[in-house]
Amino acid sequence: MRREAKIFHHSFSADPLSVRTALRAALARFIRHITPDEAGTLELVLAEALNNIVEHGYGDTGEGTITLSLVRDLRGLSCSISDDGVELPATCLDRAFGESDRPEPDSLPEGGFGWFLIRDLVEDLGYHRANGRNLLAFRLPLAPVEGIS
Repeated sequence: MRREAKIFHHSFSADPLSVRTALRAALARFIRHITPDEAGTLELVLAEALNNIVEHGYGDTGEGTITLSLVRDLRGLSCSISDDGVELPATCLDRAFGESDRPEPDSLPEGGFGWFLIRDLVEDLGYHRANGRNLLAFRLPLAPVEGIS
């Protein structure tokens, strides 16, 4: 019997209501394969990233498309988010603080705390822009689950 990876792939409009719907669908897809704490972390990370895309990438116009892909495997949950909004500023991915430093939220620029949380909770965070599209990718480490290859 072949073990299958758990996969979620969804494209949606770049507006707050569509983000909420996509979050619910992604969590529903994996809820039986992750712990409640992992589900909370997944929801937090995806909500921060997706809401940043809507607010800063499109200026709340809702006139773009976001694509969210998640794959559950032995290493955790690999996530990729692509969109056709404005380019992500390089400062979002910079680690301005040491690995163990916790910045004061008031000391961070607009959106800085959300990106701090994302960087703190995920592994292998990367960003690339090509042909007018942004691609943000990262891995959320998760406890191993039987039957996942």
